[in-house]
Amino acid sequence: MSPEDGVYAQVFQRHAHPVSAWSRLLSTPLLLVPLWTRRWWLYLPVGAWMAVNPVMTPPAHTTYSFATRPILGEKSWTRDPRSEPLLLALTGMASGSLGGAMVASYRRSGTGAIAGTGMFMALTLWQWKLWADRFAREAGPTAA
Repeated sequence: MSPEDGVYAQVFQRHAHPVSAWSRLLSTPLLLVPLWTRRWWLYLPVGAWMAVNPVMTPPAHTTYSFATRPILGEKSWTRDPRSEPLLLALTGMASGSLGGAMVASYRRSGTGAIAGTGMFMALTLWQWKLWADRFAREAGPTAA
């Protein structure tokens, strides 16, 4: 199955809905709660939320929202991540900062957890900008 059809494309089309994209980004701190509280069972609802989030909304029907364009640009980028080394580097840095936030949360370092999560979210928004630019380049002047 090609990434352009089937379940893969449907998931990205639904996740491109602004409610899905923004709510997933803003849910990032939930990943720290089970570590901070040492209540590992909390990963069940958090994991369920993270799994359902990309498909909970109807498909995005327009590209007017800033949150829609990056998700569609990300879909394109996933076909060849090495095509844009900066995005690949940002992905690594974002993952590292989230990992750092999770370690800090386990150690109950509020400052570290907040800083790592803030860095993750800032890097993600930078990625969104670059993915939106990619989407615009590929879609041409009719997209926006």
